[in-house]
Amino acid sequence: MKPETTAIHALNLVKSATGDVTMPISLSTTFLRGEDGGYPGGHIYSRASNPNRSSLEKVITELEFGEDTCAFSSGNTAGMTVFQALKAGSHIICPDDMYWGLKKQLLTIFNDVLTFDFADLTDLDNIESFIKPNTVMIWAETPSNPLLKVTDIQGLANICKKHNLMLTVDSTFASPILQNPIKLGADIVMHSTTKYIGGHSDVLGGALTTAKKNEFWERVINVQQTGGAVPSPFDCFLLLRSIKTLAYRIKGHCENAMKLAEYLEAHPKVEAVYYPGLKSHAQYEIAKKQMKDFGGMLSILVKGDAIAARKVVNSVKIFAQATSLGGVESLIEHRASVEGPDTKTPQNLIRISVGLEHIDDLIADLEKALR
Repeated sequence: MKPETTAIHALNLVKSATGDVTMPISLSTTFLRGEDGGYPGGHIYSRASNPNRSSLEKVITELEFGEDTCAFSSGNTAGMTVFQALKAGSHIICPDDMYWGLKKQLLTIFNDVLTFDFADLTDLDNIESFIKPNTVMIWAETPSNPLLKVTDIQGLANICKKHNLMLTVDSTFASPILQNPIKLGADIVMHSTTKYIGGHSDVLGGALTTAKKNEFWERVINVQQTGGAVPSPFDCFLLLRSIKTLAYRIKGHCENAMKLAEYLEAHPKVEAVYYPGLKSHAQYEIAKKQMKDFGGMLSILVKGDAIAARKVVNSVKIFAQATSLGGVESLIEHRASVEGPDTKTPQNLIRISVGLEHIDDLIADLEKALR
C-alpha cells in the first residue's frame, strides 16, 4: 500500500469486540491472566505494552518499512534510549549541528559513559578519519536542526557497512512520508513524534524503528520496557489519529514552505535561506535523490545581528513565536536564544516551521515584520 493508505488502514486487521471504526482508548494498567498463567490478550502490564501503544508501533513500523518500533514518552527519550543501549566506552560519530537536546545528553548525561566526536557528516570523504577501534555507531540527522543540512544516508550506510557500524538516523524533519532511512540502508530511524507525526502541538512522544530485530534491538526494548519512559494510551490514541492525515498535512507543509522559501530568498533583508528544496541549497541534489519532497522547515539569516533577528520574530502576528515544529500553525523563533550561550547557531538565524495557513497570509506577515 502507498503511505496515504497505510496510515489509515494499517490497523484494519484489529477487530474490536464492540465494532469500533476508530480504535478505543485502553486505560487499563494491568491485564487478565488465563488459567494456564498466560496472557490471552497479549498484554501483561501497561509499562511493558498496551493495546494503543502496540497499535501505534505497528503503524510506524509499516510506514518506515522496518521490522519493529518502540514508542517513547518524548523524542529526547527515544534518542537517549539508543545511547543507554550502547555498551560503556562505545564511540559515536555525530553531526556537528546535532539537535541541541540530544547533543546536551551526550555532553552531560553520557559524558563519563560514552565517547563521541562531532563531524560534518555532509563531507563523506572525511568521515572515516573519525572512526576508532571502539566506534560502534554513526548518528545522522537529516535534514538537520536548525541549519537544514542534508546528509547522504545511502553514502553513510555504505561507510557503516564497510566498518561494521550501526547507522541511526534522526528523520524528524522529514517524517516517514518524505524519507525512509531504512530503505536507504540505515539500521534505526528515530522520530520525535511530537512534531509532524503528532502534527497538532498537543502530544509529546518519540519513536525508534529498527531494520532488523537483533541483539542491540533487544537492548533497546529492555530500556523501553524496564525503564518505563513510555507514552500514555491517550497519547498513542492522539498520534494514531494524527497519522491518518499525516501524508496530506505534509503535502500542505511542503507546498507552503517552498513558496515561502522562494519569497524569502529574493527578499533584500534576507542574507540566506536554508531550505533543501532551493537549488541554491548545498545538498539540493542529495535531497532530491533521497526525499520525496523537501519538508516544512526552513531557516533564514537576516541581514544584521541578533537584535535584527529578534525584531522580526517579535513583530509577526500570524506566526507564533514558540519552539517546537511540525504543527498546523506556523511557528518562528530566534534559535540561538533557545539553545543558550553555548550555541553554535548563527545569532542572526531565524528558524521557521511553516504551517497550513494560506501562504498569502504568511508572506504578508513576514513582509511587515521584515520592514
